[in-house]
Amino acid sequence: MEINNWHKELTYDNWVPVAVSGARPPARYKHAAAVVDEKLYIAGGSRNGRNLSDVQVLDFRSLTWSSLRLKANDGKDDDISQEILPGISGHNMIRWREKLLLLGGSSRDSSDTLTVRYIDIERSQVGVIKTSGSVPVARVGQSATLVGSRVILFGGEDMGRKLLNDVHVLDLESMTWDMIKTTQTPPAPRYDHAAAMHGERYLLVFGGCSHSVFFNDLHLLDLQTMEWSQPQTQGDLVSPRAGHAGITIDESWFIVGGGDNKSGCPETLVLDMSKLVWSVLAVVKQKDPLSSEGLSICSAWIDGEKYLLAFGGYNGRYSNEVFVMRPKAKDFLRPKIFQSPAAAAAAASVSSAYALSKSEQLDFMQLDDTNSKSPINGLPQDDDIDKVEAIKEDKRLLELSIAEARAENSKLGGQIDEVNNTHTELTKELQSVQTQLAAERSRCFTLEAKIAELQKLLESMQSVEDQVQALRQKNSALDQELAATAQRQNSGGGWRWFGGSEK
Repeated sequence: MEINNWHKELTYDNWVPVAVSGARPPARYKHAAAVVDEKLYIAGGSRNGRNLSDVQVLDFRSLTWSSLRLKANDGKDDDISQEILPGISGHNMIRWREKLLLLGGSSRDSSDTLTVRYIDIERSQVGVIKTSGSVPVARVGQSATLVGSRVILFGGEDMGRKLLNDVHVLDLESMTWDMIKTTQTPPAPRYDHAAAMHGERYLLVFGGCSHSVFFNDLHLLDLQTMEWSQPQTQGDLVSPRAGHAGITIDESWFIVGGGDNKSGCPETLVLDMSKLVWSVLAVVKQKDPLSSEGLSICSAWIDGEKYLLAFGGYNGRYSNEVFVMRPKAKDFLRPKIFQSPAAAAAAASVSSAYALSKSEQLDFMQLDDTNSKSPINGLPQDDDIDKVEAIKEDKRLLELSIAEARAENSKLGGQIDEVNNTHTELTKELQSVQTQLAAERSRCFTLEAKIAELQKLLESMQSVEDQVQALRQKNSALDQELAATAQRQNSGGGWRWFGGSEK
């Protein structure tokens, strides 16, 4: 595909690897990513237990990677201390005006409280921003969600491996922290979850894990009342996961990757945040880089259209690939549950009932007008009585239709539940079979190795047998020679010679 028009040739709702030119950055996971002016910025991350301190930049136009050479700030700002970016992972990165803000994460110089760093991409400068107020404890694996000029921080794991479920707000104008007191039941303490804002009022938290449990629950925090709730969701089944990445476009929340320390999550999910309905948008192979923990996802405007960009991750090996998706407009992402025959029947039932109500009101208004003109003491005539009876009959038939539609809707709902249960069971069975196949493949590899060893042993044994056979032949020849010598001695020829000489 042409470099300048590579994005226009993409099909909708499919992940495609980006064919970049030149060298790629080191593979990694648990990094942070952001998009600024048609460039993807990747900061930090982890690889083989070592935190990285670089900032890599992908230009969408040329599809080339470059490194941002960082330097410490000049120290003229009293609220910013001088420092070069340390190796860091498990942090968040948010674009705020002309800077990229890095919140939290694990680094060699982690303090007791959460550190806010910045990267000035125009000046290639790095520094630490001094914050005030109720500064939260240092942590990794938290979520940081931008809403207006505030960042909502939730959960994570502190430096002592204590799991957290607290809520903090950072005012970016004053760089002041506030700890938020919430009511109702909060999510269980967790880290490596995903969070998003809906309507600048509701914070949604999905998935994550504790030290022993992986979650697939959805929680909602009303930022006006500061009340937690756990709403019921509909649509496709969602497996537990942690280390996934999420990004919102309008009413849609896209979730990519994640895993449960046993296998990665190959499906890309979409949550309709206004209807709370999950749907599976795309599925990749089990060992695909998109089925990884610790990957990142961003959205980018390119030529007036939004695209999704995913980078990195770990699923047994580290990735440095970039994948892009061209999502359909929101109207095309309508969940299947709202397009089912049962839903259509229910909608038709409501429309029919509404139309019936209006029709009855209109007909009876007309009857009232007719009755007021009746010459017989204002009583309805036979024709009017017939009309009323006909309307009642139509009403009865419509009520029967509504009842039938509701019954069909209930029946289809039961069938949907049954299909979903069957799908879940088949998925579990497939995973079990895949596990067995993996075990059998491992056994096959072991047996093949043993067979190869046995073949080598047989070959060496054949060589030994050939040597033994040669020795046997030599031994037989020696035996024959010894036998001939013994025969000559037994014939007495020597004694005759001596006896002959005496004569």
